[in-house]
Amino acid sequence: MSDLLAPVSHFLPMTRIRRHRVLPITGRVLVRKGQNLSANDVVAEANLEPQHVILDLVRGLGVSMVDADRYLERQPGESVSEGDVLAGPVGWGKRVVRAPCSGRIIQVGNGKVLIEKEVEPFQLLAGLPGEVISLIPGRGVVIESIGALVQGVWGNDKVSFGILRVLLKKAENIFSADQLDIDLRETVVFAGFCADAQVLRTAADLPLRGLILSSMASSLIPVAEEMPFPIVVIEGFGLLPINSLAFNLLITSDRREIVVNGESLDRYANARPEVFISLPVNRMVHEPREATLFSPGQKVRIVRSPYQSQVGTLIAVKPGLEKLPNGLKTTSAEVELDNSIKVKLPLANLEVLE
Repeated sequence: MSDLLAPVSHFLPMTRIRRHRVLPITGRVLVRKGQNLSANDVVAEANLEPQHVILDLVRGLGVSMVDADRYLERQPGESVSEGDVLAGPVGWGKRVVRAPCSGRIIQVGNGKVLIEKEVEPFQLLAGLPGEVISLIPGRGVVIESIGALVQGVWGNDKVSFGILRVLLKKAENIFSADQLDIDLRETVVFAGFCADAQVLRTAADLPLRGLILSSMASSLIPVAEEMPFPIVVIEGFGLLPINSLAFNLLITSDRREIVVNGESLDRYANARPEVFISLPVNRMVHEPREATLFSPGQKVRIVRSPYQSQVGTLIAVKPGLEKLPNGLKTTSAEVELDNSIKVKLPLANLEVLE
């Protein structure tokens, strides 16, 4: 066994996960601990971009600044509706200043009234079905769910859910715009390698609810980041076939509801892009690990060329440092690929699959 810590990627047909769903600013949590949620339940809300209106009482009432504040009818902290009288009446014409919108009075004085407009709050969705196991006061919740988990290497920082539709028939297929038709509208699509920006724009026009790609051209990153739906890339950048574990899990989940979380990869924070399929518990649940030690018999994936994205079995970790063909000395391992070919690789080129 090696004492070198190995990163772990999860491709699990049945596991228990816990995910934090948190508002970007302080707001209101709307659910209770122990509550069972669906993916589209609202768990918290907040006013992300407050809008304000300043009213000029001097002009509105036709009085001096000294006199204007005497005609105020409402005070800071009060809620108002559109059309409510805020100041007046003044003179024979009974001039008044009315609220132009619904909201809350923030400040008054010097002939001015500041109103914070009432706007629709940002609503944070659960994002996945499960049970609320704890509350984060004013910010969000922790949700526990059981199902199948497939983790990727890149995402565009968006989250959504929908019914999975599988377009990828072979691990090395290329994704093209002519594969997208109206029947895929509002679904999550699982497809192959994408190198054409127009494919992503066509997907947005349908629109899709999410997109899972085996791999993607790195030149598409700026376009993918602008898409309104989440994108998760399983293998990486360049023409890479998807590994057999992820491929088999996803193609057997066709037409199931799936959560697509394009969260950015951050191994130090145990955060990474992933897709999750909620399932009834009908067998032993595997508890995922974020890291482990390399040891013979483990299923591993190669993360660098020339065997990138291929899956194999770790046969042995070589003792000491070995000199590679490029002249570098490093800890290495022998791996038997799924096609029975045995190769010797640096341990840094491997990650453990669960």
